[in-house]
Amino acid sequence: MLEIITSGAIPQRHGFFTRKGGASSGIFAGLNCGFGSTDQAEIVAINRARVAEAMGVGADGLLSVHQVHSAEVVTVTAPPGGSVERPRADAMVTRLPGVALSVLTADCQPVLLSDPEGGVIGAAHAGWRGAMTGVLEATVDAMEAIGASRTRIRAVIGPTISQAAYEVTEDFLQNFLTEDPENGRFFANGQNGRYQFDLPAYGLHRLRGAGIGHAEWVRHCTYGDPDRFFSYRRTTHAGEADYGRLIASIRL
Repeated sequence: MLEIITSGAIPQRHGFFTRKGGASSGIFAGLNCGFGSTDQAEIVAINRARVAEAMGVGADGLLSVHQVHSAEVVTVTAPPGGSVERPRADAMVTRLPGVALSVLTADCQPVLLSDPEGGVIGAAHAGWRGAMTGVLEATVDAMEAIGASRTRIRAVIGPTISQAAYEVTEDFLQNFLTEDPENGRFFANGQNGRYQFDLPAYGLHRLRGAGIGHAEWVRHCTYGDPDRFFSYRRTTHAGEADYGRLIASIRL
């Protein structure tokens, strides 16, 4: 059985899928939806087909991008035809019914957005780099360009790495302080001269600064719950060769 985390803030069909209910095995055990992993491609396709079915679309209707930690946003205006190469971007928006926008994560923030009255939705992949360079604001701008009103937009951050699990260096901290001295609020002192970064709080700050109507985090940490979530950082600490990718999706 698939496990799907949802939010009452978004009325459209949507979900942050956990790793439960998939066909993958070994270090990818569960619902690994990342073709970029070294998992068997045919097994990943089975997992993605299960997600598509849960979202009420065909396998071709589960849309994704080639994520590159950028602020690039794709506006989907027509159903994809045949085998189309995925654009290099980190967010999608649409007002097109019958397709499901999706993003993959394994500690980064999956963000689903909706303007229910305007009939516009969005999905964004926002790690620290993408969030800092403006992918969330760019997604809101792209939604507004096709008819959304930013004051009506609701955004939900799905399972992501929490502050307690996100240890960073002095250089990382300085990078954020250079961008904005007020960013110090998202860091706490850690051990051995390191710091703990609050990625979801930073994401909420960027979303609210964009002037949207509502923003929330589902408050699930990917690092701390290995039975439910894949985690790049946990895999690195365990010395494993690769990691699965979680999927989040939304449709009109």
